[in-house]
Amino acid sequence: MGGIHTNSDKVKSILKMLDELYPDPKCSLDFDNPLQLMVATILSAQCTDERVNIVTPSLFDKYPSAKAFAQAPLEELEQDIRSTGFYHNKAMAIRESSKAICDRFSGQVPRDMETLVTLPGIGRKTANVILGNAFGIPGIAVDTHVSRVSARLGLTREKDRDKIEQDLNAILDKARWVKFSHQLIQHGRRICTAKKPRCSLCALRPHCDYGMDPATAKA
Repeated sequence: MGGIHTNSDKVKSILKMLDELYPDPKCSLDFDNPLQLMVATILSAQCTDERVNIVTPSLFDKYPSAKAFAQAPLEELEQDIRSTGFYHNKAMAIRESSKAICDRFSGQVPRDMETLVTLPGIGRKTANVILGNAFGIPGIAVDTHVSRVSARLGLTREKDRDKIEQDLNAILDKARWVKFSHQLIQHGRRICTAKKPRCSLCALRPHCDYGMDPATAKA
C-alpha cells in the first residue's frame, strides 16, 4: 500500500512505546449510546471534543431519540449546536441521518460500515468511530491527527484518508485498530502537533522519519 515497506521491528517498537505512553486510550467524546456517538462525531468536525462535550448534555436531553432529531426544526437545531461551528451543515447531517435511521432501521444506528456510509453526513472516519467505540467492531478512524502522525512516523505516504486507513490496516493486527487510533489522536494533541511539533520531548522520535530528519525535525 502506498509504496511503504514498513519494517516490522519499527512497527513493534512504535506500538510498544504507544502502549507505555497511552496505556488506556479511549474516545474523548461523551456518549451513552450509538446515536449519541454518531451525533457527537458529526459535531466534532472542525471543533474540539471539549466544546462538543459542553454542548451535548443538553442536546441529548432535548433530543433523546433518532425520531426527536429527525423531527427537529432545522433552525432550532442549528441554534442548539451553533457553538460547534458549521452549524447549518451539521444540523442538516444530524437531522437527515436521523430520518434515514428512522425510515430504514427502526430508529437504531446500523452496525456495519457499508450501511453507515450511506447515511447523510457519515463518511468512513465517522463510521469507524461509531463501530469501534459503540459496537466494539475494529476500524481505524483516520482524522487529522491520525493522518499527520502516521505520515510523520513513515507508516504511510498517502494523503487520501481512505488510502491511509488501508496502509495502516495492512501493517497492524485488527485487534489494535481502535486502540491505535486513540493513541495517535492523543499523541497528535499532546506532542505531535500540526504546528511546532514537540520533537525534543517525543519518545517516538527514534522511530520517526520526520523527527529524525535534520531538515525538518525540531530540536
